[in-house]
Amino acid sequence: MTRVFGPRFPFGTLLVNGSGAPAIGVYMGALAPDAAAVLHPPPPLGLTFGVPGAYTTFSSFSLETRYLTHDERYRAAAAYVGLSVALCVGAAGLGWHATG
Repeated sequence: MTRVFGPRFPFGTLLVNGSGAPAIGVYMGALAPDAAAVLHPPPPLGLTFGVPGAYTTFSSFSLETRYLTHDERYRAAAAYVGLSVALCVGAAGLGWHATG
């Protein structure tokens, strides 16, 4: 993998974010779309995004992307951003659909 992405590629953050995204998808999939009509008041945002949000690390993602661009590793930075977005959006979608 070092040949493809170079040294110090942030695989750890990619893995953590990719594993936390399905939790958000499952939670929201369990609530939507008709659960909002049943749950009065709706669950607090802290339960929805607080726990998975604390586990996932957007701030680390941002900082690591900045490190990659600062080191002029633009391809690695683009790969990291693209992989992160595709993995996390896809994982959240899979989590959501798993509840349906």
